[in-house]
Amino acid sequence: MIKVVQFGLGAMGAGMAQLVCSRPGYQLVGVVDRRPDLAGHDMGDLPGFEDAAGIRISPDAEGLLEQTKPDITLLATGSFISDIYNDLQNILRSGSNCITIAEEMAYPWRSHFFEANALDRLAKENGVSLLGAGVNPGFVLDVLVLLLSGVCSRVESIHATRVNDLSPFGPTVMRTQGVGQSPEAFAEGIQSGEIVGHIGFRQSIDMIADSLGWTLDEIQEERWPILSNTLRETPHVRVSPGMVAGCRHIARGISGGNTVILLEHPQQVLPELENVATGDSIEIKGEPPISLRIQPEIPGGRATIIHFTKSIRPPSCCGSASAGRPRRVREACP
Repeated sequence: MIKVVQFGLGAMGAGMAQLVCSRPGYQLVGVVDRRPDLAGHDMGDLPGFEDAAGIRISPDAEGLLEQTKPDITLLATGSFISDIYNDLQNILRSGSNCITIAEEMAYPWRSHFFEANALDRLAKENGVSLLGAGVNPGFVLDVLVLLLSGVCSRVESIHATRVNDLSPFGPTVMRTQGVGQSPEAFAEGIQSGEIVGHIGFRQSIDMIADSLGWTLDEIQEERWPILSNTLRETPHVRVSPGMVAGCRHIARGISGGNTVILLEHPQQVLPELENVATGDSIEIKGEPPISLRIQPEIPGGRATIIHFTKSIRPPSCCGSASAGRPRRVREACP
């Protein structure tokens, strides 16, 4: 039986906890959430968690990890390494493997060199593994691109686009995308850094470039608001006509003055209300050229939950569950 602690009960974290509860061979032994409206409550009181009755939601991560001694901790709180760095350190020090959906952890080696190497050392010292996982970054606009490039003898450039529905995601994602705000507030949020659009473009581009052996001169990013012509409502946001329904975000990897990696990610809530079809596409210019179209999109919320939980490996050489074995944490298993 693999003992699991769920850290964070937002839209994604709650879905992960439900999937863990439904999978044979997995046992949810603890839940961490620091929000006052959840901390101290019984999981059995939450819709869909009747089978988890008796598990108290704790705000004390360190105490819960010491008490439950999980094989693996699923961290689904912040997107940025700076926001979760201390929690990651505490999880690894406790002797628990960890998987996180923090976008910056998908490939942190260039954007957060010091933190990535410090966490790597800590994981090795404690004989555990740490993995950043998700659908984007972590699959559609990077890993899938690299898998397709594996049949090319030469790759000249890459153009990948993901048009998706933001509706399954919670308040944190809505805030970082500027959803529900006025165009003026969106512009101010871009300037202040409160609105960032898609988090993870830099990680995806670094992953692709490093894997292909490319040296980039710079990474350029542009963001524009997607304005709604209709009323759109999700459990977490209300978008009136004229307000921001999403963010069109583009990133370019530049080498020798040329764009060799172009990633586009226009994402919004309920795009079907304005006849916008979701989908994923990858174009590789090379030998042979590759063109892939997926419609509708690989569902961001549901697929993230599934991909995240399927990254848990059963007991192996470590004697406990491991979070895959990403680059530079391979030595965590002696």
